[in-house]
This record gives sequence, structure tokens and C-alpha cells, in this order.
Amino acid sequence: METFLSESLLDSIQDPRDLDGLSLKELESLAFQIRQKILQVLSLNGGHLSSNLGIVELSIALHKVFHSPKDKLLFDTSHQTYSHKLLTGRLKTFATLRQFQGLCGFASPKESPHDHFFAGHAGTALSLALGLAKSRDLSEGKEHVIPVIGDGSLTNGLIFEALNNLPKDLKRFLVVLNDNGLAISQNVGHMKNILSRLINHPKANKLYFNLQ
Repeated sequence: METFLSESLLDSIQDPRDLDGLSLKELESLAFQIRQKILQVLSLNGGHLSSNLGIVELSIALHKVFHSPKDKLLFDTSHQTYSHKLLTGRLKTFATLRQFQGLCGFASPKESPHDHFFAGHAGTALSLALGLAKSRDLSEGKEHVIPVIGDGSLTNGLIFEALNNLPKDLKRFLVVLNDNGLAISQNVGHMKNILSRLINHPKANKLYFNLQ
């Protein structure tokens, strides 16, 4: 338990590449410490709590596998980027989150090269990611583009337009669906029913439990 209560792991993360070489147990401890830091700061400053507590492990996994900022991580709405900020060298200023002249509550290119766009509305990440992928391919780049979208973003037209424009031969482009069943209000439309059936399908459950 002493390992979990110590902040030494989180203090040591100044760049996503500091995750290289950490064991699974250490990554679990890091996830615990990130949650503790988010709870500590948000208890004073306010902010988006549940969305950030729910994306900690995903943020760690993405930063461990991909090489940000060369590989482009885009978080839809970007209100769930607190873990991302802590993993990209903003721990020392994290206490200023949502304060005057402090860290922004959303992604901010002024803060870090790991943030690629200002974003505060759901549904923009996939369109932005397609633009980045097109620019990459025109310049013959090799980096990955990874938009992280939520189920709530699948209720607006902008993201459907982006889905409609996804080319079949697009490479090094990974869309991550973070379906937590929550949005600013109750999700509507047939897409939420499709997602519900997929997630609750016996094969999906079998895959989930086999990965535990």
C-alpha cells in the first residue's frame, strides 16, 4: 500500500516516454496516483471529474504505445485531458487548472506540443484527425493519428460527416471509442442502441473477461 500512497511515480513522469520500462504493477500504481491528484485539485478548483477519472488507464495505454507528440492524440471535446496533461509534463502546474493564467480545462496548444487543437465541443476530433491524416499523407509522414471519441459525440451531424469521409485505404489511423454511456444529457438516436447491443453481446463480454 505504501507504493500506492507515494507520489514518486507520478513525480517521475515528465514525458510520456518515461512510461517505457514501467511494469504493469507500476502502471497500476501510477493510475491510482493520477486519480488522487485529479481528486485533490478538482476538490479545490472544480472541473470535469467523472470523465477524467474514467479515462486514466486509457490515457496511460495510449501514451505508452504511441509516441506523442509525433503521433497525434486527439481527445473529443477535450474536457477529459487531465490525465493527458499529467503525463505530458504539466504536473507542477496542475494545481492551477481552471485558474486565472493557469492550465486550461481543455486541450491547449499554448500549453504543450502534445495538444494539437483548442477543442471544447463534442464531435470535432474525428474531422480534425482526418485533416491531420490528409496532411501527413501529402507530406509522406509515418506518424499515427488517434482520435478518442465518446458515445455522446455520436449524436451530432459533424461526426457522421467525418465518418462518411473516412477513406477505405486510410493507414495509421485508429479511432478509439470511449463508450461510458454518459453525455451532457441522455443520448438519443439509433446509434446508442447499436452501441448498447455491441457492448452487451456475449462475444464482446467473453473478449472483455478473457482480457482481465
